Amino acid sequence: MAECVVIGGGVIGVSCAFRLAEAGVDVLLLERGGLGGGSTAKAAGGIRSSFTTRVNVELGLRGLAAYSAFSRDFGVEIDFRRDGYLYVLTDPADVPAIGHCAELQREYGVRSHLLDPGEAQALLPLIGRDGIVAALWSPDDAKATPDAVVQGYARAARACGATLRTGVEVTGIERDGDTLTGVVTTAGYVRTGAVVCAAGAWSGRIGELAGLDLPVRPYRRQVVFTGPVPGLPEAVPLTIELPSAFYFHREGPGLAMSFSEDDGFSGFDTGYEPGEWLPRLAELAGRRIPAVLDAGVRTAWAGLYEMTPDRNQILGQSVLLSRFFYATGFSGHGFQMAPAAGELIRDLYLGREPAVDITELDVRRFDSADTAPVEHHIV
Repeated sequence: MAECVVIGGGVIGVSCAFRLAEAGVDVLLLERGGLGGGSTAKAAGGIRSSFTTRVNVELGLRGLAAYSAFSRDFGVEIDFRRDGYLYVLTDPADVPAIGHCAELQREYGVRSHLLDPGEAQALLPLIGRDGIVAALWSPDDAKATPDAVVQGYARAARACGATLRTGVEVTGIERDGDTLTGVVTTAGYVRTGAVVCAAGAWSGRIGELAGLDLPVRPYRRQVVFTGPVPGLPEAVPLTIELPSAFYFHREGPGLAMSFSEDDGFSGFDTGYEPGEWLPRLAELAGRRIPAVLDAGVRTAWAGLYEMTPDRNQILGQSVLLSRFFYATGFSGHGFQMAPAAGELIRDLYLGREPAVDITELDVRRFDSADTAPVEHHIV
């Protein structure tokens, strides 16, 4: 028996488990693999407030604040670095919209501002200037190590009394009408009156077990890690070229690089398939950072994004099944929003007013045309 069962042991799940246990809730977290072994294991570790919607800016700011103090608060080194985010624009049509985003971010105290091509290259001489029409620089954005964060939250959750079980898969959710009664697992039955779905790309399946529609689907993303790059500066912003969505950041003496493909639902396969993808990546990388072409590919892997139709997270509680909470569908920005997700799920569970208005992130937005504004900065 448990007062609340958290399904999923990635960074969202352990954040929720910690905040609930800290508040005195009897928590059981169930993870079918190992802690942080799913999408979190493949996360780039970016942390930003440079988003295009108000709610995402607010959630991102809470993440930055939490991670900047994480090592002090949790006693775990997470390699937090404020190297910033740099958005390189190659289409003049994008400049007004990005300028508007910068204005929105500054309303919340974010130090985002537009750069001209010369200023962008002066900031990061590594990038070629050809084709750049402007850039958006957000110096306070950061990077950290996701696995270290997972371990920090997990240790703190256990210290507060939570039970975290790995290698246990949820195979059923039992209900009596609109009331939760229990969870069926590969290790037996757990009687509970509350569930938090933090199952990432697998959340749609968890929703089905509960008789609910959680429109979260897996999209495969591949990343290449290069060998040493000549002249690589110590501080490299996480740099995103728009509209190609090619991005890179420093990883040791080389770079981690990828680009987003609008290839839709991809299933749960995480096997790396270079195919036509790698030549396209080489084309984008060679144009923007010519020095990388001599670095070679050191390794590569694929992971899963948990995507929703409007590329915004689903955060709230069901009105169809009492005490069923969800924190999922973060569409590529789950790591940076994990601290806020844990706090908000705790507040909803305890019946408190959430610190951030997350009304537009309710799953019911997909029942009509009144969805949240699409989040465009997904890489």
